[in-house]
Amino acid sequence: MKLFYSPGACSLSPHIVACEVGIPVELVQVDLKNHRLVDSGGDFGEINPKGYVPVLQLEGGERLTEGPAIVQFLAEQKPDAGLLPEVGSLDRYRVQEWLNYISTELHKTFVPLFWNGSEEEKAAAKEKLSERFAYVDSQLAGDYLLGDRFTVADAYLFTVTNWMDRLGMDYSDLARLQAFQKRMKARPGVQEALHSEGLS
Repeated sequence: MKLFYSPGACSLSPHIVACEVGIPVELVQVDLKNHRLVDSGGDFGEINPKGYVPVLQLEGGERLTEGPAIVQFLAEQKPDAGLLPEVGSLDRYRVQEWLNYISTELHKTFVPLFWNGSEEEKAAAKEKLSERFAYVDSQLAGDYLLGDRFTVADAYLFTVTNWMDRLGMDYSDLARLQAFQKRMKARPGVQEALHSEGLS
């Protein structure tokens, strides 16, 4: 399988999941600003007309897009790794609940900060992110979003929380979230993904 990625972008989440469950993926780096494949110079728009990562290309050539879908697909390939709760269980829907929240309320709120938003848009985004990350912090009662169990949702939360560091946003008052980030960075699968992307 091939994972089309950009270092530290939302594609880090499925990269972490692949490392955690032990699925080897061939990494293909994408220059998102120019929509080109870094090594070959090919047009990324031919890979994903949506214009963004991640894209997982399967052995048969089919392509799967959207991070929350890809992380669930990868976890299902190795169910014994336990990164997704059992089908039909409430915890399974809790993971999907978190994937949706992270995608719509955290991930998308960063857009003006990365893609030339106005000063007003950036200020509004930071205010919303502060509120929403405070909510996440209040829900981290255990080591991970589902308590003691690491799931694909944690890989996604770790990825978007890293963006606060990249942007110099202060979340020192969110002690649980800070502890979560440190805990995640200690995981071998996370370390492997960060190292492969040149982020460690």
